Amino acid sequence: MWIDALHVLPYAIAITLPILLFGALVLRRFRYRSMTASITVLVLTPLIAIETGLLAINSFMFTPLLRQVFVVSGLVTLAVVPMAIAMGRSLARRSVWEREMREKERAAEASRRELVAWISHDLRTPLAGIRAMSEALSDGVVTEPIEVEDYAVRIRKETERLTGMVDDLFELSRITAGALQLTLDRVPLRELVSDAVAAENPVATRKGVRLTTETSEWPVVLGSDPELARVVRNLLSNAIRHTPADGAVVVHASVEPEHVLLRVDDACGGIPEEELGRVFEVAFRGSAARTPGGDAGGGLGLAIARGLVEAHHGEITASNHGPGCRFEIRLPLAPV
Repeated sequence: MWIDALHVLPYAIAITLPILLFGALVLRRFRYRSMTASITVLVLTPLIAIETGLLAINSFMFTPLLRQVFVVSGLVTLAVVPMAIAMGRSLARRSVWEREMREKERAAEASRRELVAWISHDLRTPLAGIRAMSEALSDGVVTEPIEVEDYAVRIRKETERLTGMVDDLFELSRITAGALQLTLDRVPLRELVSDAVAAENPVATRKGVRLTTETSEWPVVLGSDPELARVVRNLLSNAIRHTPADGAVVVHASVEPEHVLLRVDDACGGIPEEELGRVFEVAFRGSAARTPGGDAGGGLGLAIARGLVEAHHGEITASNHGPGCRFEIRLPLAPV
């Protein structure tokens, strides 16, 4: 029996070797594409080769033992292949998840470095001005009452700017740390937008920007009044800052089946398509066309707005529209 098996062994090797080579080529082709396919090929190739070799030997030697081995190996193949496919899919999902987590970590680290760079620069500028003006006052360089009053006003403005930046950092840290606690209630959108427009209208008037609301329907949203008020003010402040004189910032509200849609349109001239996906990143300011002047904060307003909207289970997006940009917020509609 063993002599007969040795006689047919070269035929079995000649049949199984091409199968193994073909499996190796397929595995090489899929190694960078699909982990599930790679593991499936890796498991199936030796099993198919074994089955083919057994079949070849069995064709020369019709023994009951070989028939039993052939049947058992076939059953093992049927049991192992689904397990290999499931394992491949699980490993593939885990690999994708780990890759996404690494990408998120790298993006978060890059954002932190960018934030530190921007904040360091923006804090240093007003602090240097405050120091220079305070030294001029203390050293008696400035003595005229009008000049002293002017320096005092400028110091107060720079201090208010620093306070706003510190408040933004504190708010952003609460959002990113998950320490933001919202008390949800029915919030009338009319009052929310009216208060924000009234607060930002003096800034718009000084710049020559028209700030208007165009809507006939003011729904009620489900949210926290202070946080939503900050979102609207951040969007209006950002729109006014980037809209040139004689431009317009328009607020519009509408109702969808389960959400409230709030739009803020400006006349900033648009955002490059490659930067649209980054406008809500921390400290992102964009190209020179949208780089703010000295009245800007640390570039945190839109990042804070996104964090607060997402905390309300809402969505905020940015797109180019007409002469400028359109920021859209979708918030849950308050139950009747």
